[in-house]
Formats: sequence, structure tokens, C-alpha cells
Amino acid sequence: MSMSALGEPCVLLKLGEIVLKGKNRDLFERRLVDNIREAVKELGLKLDVRKRHGVIAIFLPEGATAEQSEIVARRVADVPGLVWIHSAWRVAKDPDAVLKASLELVSEREEVKRGATFAVRSRRRDKRFPLRSNELDRLVGGAINDAYGLPVRLKDPELTVFIEVDRDEVFVFTDGIPGQGGLPVGSSGRALVLMSGGIDSPVAAYRMMRRGLHVDFLHFSGIPFTTSESIYKAYALVRKLDRFQGRSRLWVVPFGKAQQSIRTSGQDRLAVIAQRRLMLKTAEEVAHRIHAAALITGDALGQVSSQTLTNITAQDHAVELPILRPLVGWDKTEIMAEARRIGTLEISELPDEDCCSLLAPKRAETRAKIEDLKQIEKRLDAEELAVQLADSIQEYKL
Repeated sequence: MSMSALGEPCVLLKLGEIVLKGKNRDLFERRLVDNIREAVKELGLKLDVRKRHGVIAIFLPEGATAEQSEIVARRVADVPGLVWIHSAWRVAKDPDAVLKASLELVSEREEVKRGATFAVRSRRRDKRFPLRSNELDRLVGGAINDAYGLPVRLKDPELTVFIEVDRDEVFVFTDGIPGQGGLPVGSSGRALVLMSGGIDSPVAAYRMMRRGLHVDFLHFSGIPFTTSESIYKAYALVRKLDRFQGRSRLWVVPFGKAQQSIRTSGQDRLAVIAQRRLMLKTAEEVAHRIHAAALITGDALGQVSSQTLTNITAQDHAVELPILRPLVGWDKTEIMAEARRIGTLEISELPDEDCCSLLAPKRAETRAKIEDLKQIEKRLDAEELAVQLADSIQEYKL
């Protein structure tokens, strides 16, 4: 049998919770298609992205190879809003063509050599197709059994052949790549991440991207009292996260002199919380300027001594914008596992001197009183200082 029996390589994308969106579903799907088109631009292929009922199909240019289809599949697997990505074959809407393509597809699998169990799962979205789903299952399954002697097992087979009958063609494929799930980036608005060089904040950023937020990043550097290492780390982390959303922006605040002012205010145990409130006030000012509707932090309740409920409440009190904390109920093991999965852990673990090391009292206050913090901020003129810090930010383009 010639390779032409397989038809044309393509990529089939399965949607997640978007299908539950009712009347708003079309808006989410349009945003998702736009994000997919933006993500695959870098591949330099002339791709045709088409929205179908419940799926999105990416058709490759004439003469494209299965290897190119795999490259496209791996790239779109990073786009939130998709749950499965399949490198598939597009064949004619004809039972004989489907049968030949299925046999050819199975012949290439290593499971055939070891006599693995298999099943065929058909779905007929176009009811005009002459065979029902169960009839197509029996036709293709019987032919595979006759040709290769593989035993059928409907529950937990080692190899599954999927057949999906669509409006204009039939898609045939086997396994796939798990997607990111969630919602399309940009469907929930824009937010600003307080981005350290640590493990938590990149994971927090990713989790909120999956909820449809397009995020920008704000990094506080200890310059002029520290080196630029933390900026390089933040930049590397943003580059790593950019594949999930595209068009990411990193802003850097030179924060060292402001920290020096906090240190000389004489409230050693409150310094960490006072610093955090000033960061949030600065971030709020930047957020207003870039039209971000919320702030995002990597706080996890009780993970460090200053992350108590009282202190978190004192931070919330510093600004009017909502502060989103997607990791608040996670422990460090869970956060590190997620960081490893999305590829940020290795960068976060690189050594650097971040601005937080400049204010590290022997004992941090665990029950900060808002009135005490307000007194410090009054002496610092924190509102005006936040505006000055926002004025001093520098954008680092990816």
C-alpha cells in the first residue's frame, strides 16, 4: 500500500471548557483561533486554521510532511484553551479511503510488532456519511484484526485508532499530546505580575494565563545596590513563559534606594511588609498606566514566616486593585512540580542577588498592624514614592 493512502497530514485540536460557554462560546473560540494563528507564525509555514463544530483543524500546505505536522502540534500544545492535540491524516469522505488510511496508519506503529490490543473509536459529526459510528468501528476493526492479527480490547486498549467524520473530510489518528486546558489567553482581560526571580511568581503567572488573562511582568531590582543578575533571570523566565501567550512585556523598577529609605525608617521587623506594600502601590500605578485590571503575586499561605493571613490582609489594604494569588493554597512541592512541568524551575534555581536580600531582618513580623505600616508610609510619603518609582521603570523587550 502506498503512503498516499494516508491522505494529507493535518493537526486536530480539541477544545476544553470553552464548549460549556453557551452564548459566549463564539467569542472564546475566535480568541483561541487568533492565539493559535499568532503562535504558529514563527514556524514559517502557510497554515490554514479552520474552526469546526467542537474542534479546530490546522491544514498544512500541499506537500507537507508528517514531521512538519508534529512540529505544528508541539507548538500549539502550549496554547491555553486546548485539551488534546492530534497529528492526524485528512482523508476523503469515503469508507474505502478511511479503511485504507487506518490500515496504513496502524502498519507504522510499533504496537503491531508485539501484538498489542487495540480498539477503534469512530465519531460521525456529519450524519450524511453512509456508515454509522458502530458500523465504521466494526469495518475498520475487523480489517485491522485480519491484516495484523491484533486482538480487540474495548476497555483500556494499548492502541486506539480514532476516526472522526467531519463536514468535508474524515480525520484518522492514533494518540495525541495533552494540551494546557483552561481558557484562551486574553479572554479574561489583562493583569500585571509582580515577578521575582524565584520559583513561585512564574507559576502564578502561568496559572492566570490559563484562566484567560494576558499578563505583563513587573520586576523589582535592587539596583544600584545589587547586580543585574535578577533582571537577567526575570527576562529568561518571561521568555520561557511567553510561549503560552505571546507579546509579553517585562518592566523593571530600580528599587534599591527605596529599600534604603525603608531600612532607615527604624522599623526593622516591619520592613519586609512595608517593602511589599510599596511594591504593590508601585505595581498599581504601573497597572493603571498599561490598563491592567488586577495584580498577580506568587504568595502561598504560610510558606514563609511573613505570609500569614494578617500580613496578606495588610498587603491587600495597600491598594485598591484586586490582588490575585493563584498559589495561595499550594505547598512548595506542588509549586515546584508545576514549575518543572512548564520549564521555569531550572531558571528560577539559578543563583542571584534579588532585592529582597537587602531587607532581611532576623525576625520578620507575622502580625503586622496596618496603622503601624501607615505611619512608616507617612514618613516615606509612600504614595508619591510609588509614582516616582513607576516613572523610573524600564521596559525590556523580548
